[in-house]
Order: sequence, then structure tokens, then C-alpha cells
Amino acid sequence: MKMTITARNMTVTPSITTRIEKKTARMGRYLLPDTEMQIKLRKDKNDMRVAEITVPMGNGVLLRSEAEAQSNLFLAIDEALAKMERQIHRHRTKLSKRLREDAFQPTEAEFIEEDAVEEEGEIHITRRKTFPVRPMSVEDAAIQMEMLGHSFFAFVNIDTDRINVLYQRKDGGLGLLEPEA
Repeated sequence: MKMTITARNMTVTPSITTRIEKKTARMGRYLLPDTEMQIKLRKDKNDMRVAEITVPMGNGVLLRSEAEAQSNLFLAIDEALAKMERQIHRHRTKLSKRLREDAFQPTEAEFIEEDAVEEEGEIHITRRKTFPVRPMSVEDAAIQMEMLGHSFFAFVNIDTDRINVLYQRKDGGLGLLEPEA
């Protein structure tokens, strides 16, 4: 793995370079030997230290992580490298899962006629559903969503008179989408 370390408004000391090389050595097992990792360090206003890491993975995939810490560059570097490692691992897992799923899929349609094949990228709606949208509070919408057993719920917010969407987040919490005019 090749590394390029650049800095703005600060100097890159040998201790910084050693720390980065030591921490990135673990990522070498996920990356090809000719992969180039670009690390940009900078000192912003208010004495914030920012570490930005970019790794081109090939096939148009570009992974990027950024972290900042108040006056502690090593903390920012460690956090950015941890984020990058999670992204690389997620990308590799997604790639290997896709390879496994496609391993036994035929590349050409064997039993479908040529004119029956839809264009790639064309949107095909398989089901359309209408439902009444009633004005209610966010709390009432959360109760309705839970009673229906859905992962999202569209409603008219009684406070703003706009359509909002309440949804279940992966961490177990609720999210609220509110459109802007």
C-alpha cells in the first residue's frame, strides 16, 4: 500500500508518519499492494486538528473518512483511520456477498424472450397503494406505526400542517422526515 501524507498549516513530524504507518499496516490485508491512500492533515481555525483519508478502491469506488479533534492531531488521525477501516471492511463484505450471490446466477436469460426483457435502470412499480393521511401529532403517529407493525408511517403533522414521515432507525430509535419549502 502506498501512502501520501500532506499537511496544511502544520508540519508532518516523523512521529506522525510513524504513527500513521503503524496504524495503517493492519489495513494492508484488506487492500491491494498498489492501492494509494491519501492522508491530508490540517489545522483549522479554533485550533481544530483535522485528518482526512481518501482511498480509491477501483471500479469508481472512492472511500473517504474525516475526523477532527481539539488540539490533538493523534486523536483525529486514530478516529479517521478507525472510520476508514470500518468503511473498507463494509465495502469488502458487500463485495464478497455480491460475488457469492452472483456465483450461481446465469449471465444470460435462458427462458425469457428478448423483447420481454426490461431495460436496465427502468423503474417498474409492482404495487401501488393509497391511504388516508390524517392530521396528528408525532406521538400519535409513533403509536399508529407501532400498532400497524410498519417500519415507517406518513402523516400530516398537526403542528406544521405538512406531510411528515416517521421511520424506524437501525439503532432502534425513531427518525422524522420533515420537508422544506
